[in-house]
Amino acid sequence: MFEWMVWTTPVAIFFSCIALMLVGMTVWELKSPTTLRRGWLPLETTRGDRLFIGLLIAAYINLIFIGIAGRLQEWMSLEAEPSIWISFVISMGVLALVMRKG
Repeated sequence: MFEWMVWTTPVAIFFSCIALMLVGMTVWELKSPTTLRRGWLPLETTRGDRLFIGLLIAAYINLIFIGIAGRLQEWMSLEAEPSIWISFVISMGVLALVMRKG
């Protein structure tokens, strides 16, 4: 069923983190219902809204990194493409920032 996708360790960890976040957010919402609040995002959001926005941003960061990895290798004269772990760490940091301050 999933043979069309290249399941590398970073990809599996990324999707596992998303699944764990969704389960965690569901439990958190059941224990403590959220209220709207305004952060630096231009609209009032709930925790779920911020998670969704953060996940979209994280996905775009990873896609952009995959798209420019070859060029980064060229520009920086690297022997191999930069590790996908770099974009994973950056995207999870941005997600945490959106969840906390957004």
